[in-house]
Amino acid sequence: DIFLGTKLGMGIRFNEAQVRDTGRASVGVKGISLDDNDEVIGVEVLIPGLELLAVTNRGYGKRTDINEFRSQGRAGKGLITMKLTPKNGDVIGVRQMRNDQDIMIITEAGRMIRIPGRSVSVIGRNTQGVRLINLEENEKVASFSPVEETTADEIPTEEIPPIDAPPELN
Repeated sequence: DIFLGTKLGMGIRFNEAQVRDTGRASVGVKGISLDDNDEVIGVEVLIPGLELLAVTNRGYGKRTDINEFRSQGRAGKGLITMKLTPKNGDVIGVRQMRNDQDIMIITEAGRMIRIPGRSVSVIGRNTQGVRLINLEENEKVASFSPVEETTADEIPTEEIPPIDAPPELN
């Protein structure tokens, strides 16, 4: 199945067999019907057993079991992926993740944090999510990604030697 998520919190799941083969020069097929000011912000090929992580530009996020999204016909309106309010902002992306992965979040101001994925609640589709990062007044989340969890044993402890200055050009 394929999942398309939108900026205004909608999402649709449909079987890939509903997407017909087309040539290179074609415009493709419609995946989801969008409301005014909405746009697709993420596409995932669903893998059984994974969860869907949705994150907003105001630092909120949640994990949802992919089975909460029933399969529909392509080009429909979809289902609510995340309930949006002025407090939590617009959805910036949807990604699949495992429970044992961490989440790396980067803000437009260049701040970056890494949080354990298991610390983000697995909650229903029609919910606002939980705060993942505290942001400054006009700061927004720019990007996020699930990353492999790092244990204390995997963090290098040896010192990295300094880089020698380049030789002068004659």
